[in-house]
Amino acid sequence: MAGEKITLGGDGKLNVPDNPIMPFIEGDGTGPDIWRASVRVLDAAVEKGYGGKRKIQWKEVLAGEKAFRATGEWLPDETVEAFKSHLIGIKGPLTTPVGGGIRSLNVALRQILDLYVCLRPVRYFKGVPSPVKHPEKVDMVIFRENTEDIYAGVEWAAGSPEVKKVIAFLHDEMGVKNIRFPNSSGIGIKPISKEGTSRLVAAAIEYALRNGRKSVTLVHKGNIMKFTEGAFRDWGYEMAQTKYRAKCVTQRESWILGNKEANPDISDEDNAKQVEPGYDMLIDEKKAVVVKEVHDTLAAIWSTHGDGKWKNMLMVRDTIADITLQQVLTRANEFDVVATMNLNGDYLSDALAAQVGGIGIAPGGNVNYISGHAIFEATHGTAPKYANKDQVNPGSVILSGEMMFRYMGWNEAADLIIKGMDGAIGAKTVTYDFHRQMDGATKLKCSEFGDAIIKHM
Repeated sequence: MAGEKITLGGDGKLNVPDNPIMPFIEGDGTGPDIWRASVRVLDAAVEKGYGGKRKIQWKEVLAGEKAFRATGEWLPDETVEAFKSHLIGIKGPLTTPVGGGIRSLNVALRQILDLYVCLRPVRYFKGVPSPVKHPEKVDMVIFRENTEDIYAGVEWAAGSPEVKKVIAFLHDEMGVKNIRFPNSSGIGIKPISKEGTSRLVAAAIEYALRNGRKSVTLVHKGNIMKFTEGAFRDWGYEMAQTKYRAKCVTQRESWILGNKEANPDISDEDNAKQVEPGYDMLIDEKKAVVVKEVHDTLAAIWSTHGDGKWKNMLMVRDTIADITLQQVLTRANEFDVVATMNLNGDYLSDALAAQVGGIGIAPGGNVNYISGHAIFEATHGTAPKYANKDQVNPGSVILSGEMMFRYMGWNEAADLIIKGMDGAIGAKTVTYDFHRQMDGATKLKCSEFGDAIIKHM
């Protein structure tokens, strides 16, 4: 069966043939072990799901140590071109070259292809060892902005001529006087744009609506960084209240509508008192702002969202980043889809992975929902000391493949992978990382764990 490329139609939807050519990078360190187990699972899911009518044509492309040995380059142009022209691919973990002028091969691919969403679903498989009491409450999808924030930040080293110029500019031109130790400070700048925020939040809302999710939470530190992280929140709400107005309600809007439904005769001021904590302590000017918010909300959306109609719509809310890291432990079931900036998303996705079995089975994807480009990948490192020992857990790449199938619309194959993973772990047939934490478990090699997943499909 000759392979064909996946293409993007004029309607913005993927055209996926039954025999798509799929570029893959096996990865460094433990990558080859993991890939050998993973590709068998992925192929088995497609074979079983479609009875031989569909088949992936795998196309190996090089990056990392294998590429450097073969070509003298860490990221050959041919590899980048393959991901560009075939739209979708998958990769294992890559070594970051030291002193090679590339901060990270993973980051380089994301930036070159403008993969602005780092997609990190986090869910629990019954039986997986967990440090929390109720890991089964964790079922979230993180939309982490991939192209801005600290990953696109600019820094100047303490004591350098460049940082002295920056500090002098801040002092003399901008009137900044609160740098505590200017003579010994490094300075960094992070960009957060309306365009970057809007397309990320739109992707999160589209995903939530398409998959029947209940809420999108905007996670930020806008109480401190008002014009970057605070703007992220504001631009996120703006997207929900304009482009997706008919399908979304914000949390504050739901309070206003709910108060009116509970008491149809409630005044705008009394409604405002219930919506805004500490209303009575506000100055008159601030009180008027909240009252106007209540009035304008009811005037704008009561006919479309009132009388309980909002309860069937997607809820959009926001939380501060630090309290979010606490609440995903104590109230995990209150979070569904999360949209956030790069650094917050980095913390959140790894913290959540620890709750459901660790980074070893945490999948990831980097997606541009506009161009269709996507690279799905292991979220862990190369672990070179375990290389060629057929020992490590291949779950991260396998579940990244499951994500890839869903992105392609091959949900039957994706469901089989989840079923197989559930069955293998439920039977306590696991790799060493889980075996050492589970009573009565059978320890399997990396390749054998792949076999167990296939068996339980």
